[in-house]
Amino acid sequence: MKISIFGLGYVGSVTAACFANKKHRVIGVEVNPDKLALFRKGKSPLFEPGLAELLAKNCKAKTFSATNSARDAVMNSDISFICVGTPSRKDGTPDLSHIETVSREIGEALRAKTSPHHVAVRSTMLPGSIESVVVATIERASGKREGRDFHVVANPEFMREGTAIKDFFEPPFVIIGEHAAGAGDALAELYRSVNAPQIRVSMGAAEAIKFACNAFHGLKITFANEVGQFCKAHGIDAQEVMEVFSRDTKLNVSKVYLRPGLAFGGSCLPKDLRALVRRAREHNLDLPMLESVARSNSQQIERTIETIAETGNREVAFLGLSFKAGTDDLRESPVVIMAESLLGKGFKLAIHDSEVELTRLTGANKVFLESKLPHINSLLVASLKKVLASSRTLVVCKKHADYVGLSKLVGKQHRVVDLVGFLKSERFPKNCYRGLYW
Repeated sequence: MKISIFGLGYVGSVTAACFANKKHRVIGVEVNPDKLALFRKGKSPLFEPGLAELLAKNCKAKTFSATNSARDAVMNSDISFICVGTPSRKDGTPDLSHIETVSREIGEALRAKTSPHHVAVRSTMLPGSIESVVVATIERASGKREGRDFHVVANPEFMREGTAIKDFFEPPFVIIGEHAAGAGDALAELYRSVNAPQIRVSMGAAEAIKFACNAFHGLKITFANEVGQFCKAHGIDAQEVMEVFSRDTKLNVSKVYLRPGLAFGGSCLPKDLRALVRRAREHNLDLPMLESVARSNSQQIERTIETIAETGNREVAFLGLSFKAGTDDLRESPVVIMAESLLGKGFKLAIHDSEVELTRLTGANKVFLESKLPHINSLLVASLKKVLASSRTLVVCKKHADYVGLSKLVGKQHRVVDLVGFLKSERFPKNCYRGLYW
């Protein structure tokens, strides 16, 4: 394919060199005259292992060239990659001035182009920015319509400095964000030589995925450092602790728990987190991330209560009471806490949970439930049909076989709030079903 790369910084130069190495015709666009002169000689102004060799090789093979003319680059390519920087302003918002400039140049060049053209945004941009900045600017400058005369897709990069070339050819995945099915076909074909699964998502999801990844990477580093402080205060080797911690690929290093929805609860997580934070304070340790976890969890419960109230119904049923499926453990269950709050606000409640039998509850489990819901006997309903008959908002709080097929049981008067994403695949009546984040 014929490719143009706008912006030969870190991302752009690696992207250009790697595509050129796969025998694609790559034109790099660089406005800095000093950098441009180096690229034209096949030299790299950046240090990245293997990059200089690739540029030299591909410049000699004439699969890579560099120019300062946006028009020439667009007219002589089928796909343009936007790889310019989006640095932070003082207030933390990204500076998109380079994005706007490049988008305008691409749009102006497209005025004179009659063949189809694709634009892939590799720069990191907040959700909605590609639509509001890139698409809008190109349309204004070109006088053409996205989706009809040209296509814009999101293609975030996942390269690390020091291993960028390896990461380019072996990323965790290739993300293609598109407005309409098929808009990213040309990009998908281009990436066939890259050893990674291709994932087609919405434009907004592609933009958000990049931020989610980077935020999580920062979170992991901060978590390890705070655990390190805690261990050091106790004379423990933190490297040893985290090395063993990372061996757990079932829970610790896995997709388990990484599903937006219900707050956490149960007999372990809240209790042990409190104990760790308390001990840290006794050692005069400031662990802001770990200290904020419980506060964030409490806020999640409050957000969920607001979501339930927003349905406008005062008759609410909780489908599930324990903190997760497969147990009758009610200790610090967020559902129990939400039920207590809604009762205090005057809501009429019904609760269904076939895994909870009051006569079986003992010890701390029973004490916690009775302290929060002293009239639990009058709230628990054994029959799901009776719950549906007496309630208008149904809150799905656990994944359980009892609730499969709920869409066939609800009526027009019902609203379903699914906190665990259990019933997303079912077909509910229009405006009946919603989740916390979907």
